[in-house]
Amino acid sequence: MVPDREAFLNVLPKGGVVAEAGVDHGDFSARIMAITQPSALHLIDVWSSKRYHSGLEDFVRKRFASEIASKQVRIDLGLSTAVLPRFPDRYFDWIYIDTDHGYTVTAAELAMARTKVKAGGIIAGHDYVTGNWDGGVRYGVVEAVHEFCLKHDWELILLTHETDRHLSFAIRAIA
Repeated sequence: MVPDREAFLNVLPKGGVVAEAGVDHGDFSARIMAITQPSALHLIDVWSSKRYHSGLEDFVRKRFASEIASKQVRIDLGLSTAVLPRFPDRYFDWIYIDTDHGYTVTAAELAMARTKVKAGGIIAGHDYVTGNWDGGVRYGVVEAVHEFCLKHDWELILLTHETDRHLSFAIRAIA
């Protein structure tokens, strides 16, 4: 267990091929770049809702303009469930999921990510909680992760202990 997402990133593999599904403004993407220094970072987002609009895509493209020009960062526009299948199997060292937090989508993302990470690769994500109770929204991340781990013989290897209780998790196949 680590105290926060910054410490979390310090434990994840460095220099790998990484995907972040659910980018928003790219704040966590910037931390991924600074701390894990991936050889390639795929930023997957649809940026098509009122809250997560196309202006954010423009912001992220400007924010990472030099990294995009050097091909270290790639923008993969679309829903995670539509974009992840486009990648070759065993392509990523790790994938970080922070999208809609519902059970159905999270379960689908985990199933897709399982085939996209390399042997020994990690699937990680955010909002490993039962919901955002301030907003009255139930999440399905915990249930989807537990079900996935039991079904596919994966284990929880890392968890944050953040004071806001919006925890991050990391799982990998049991060797």
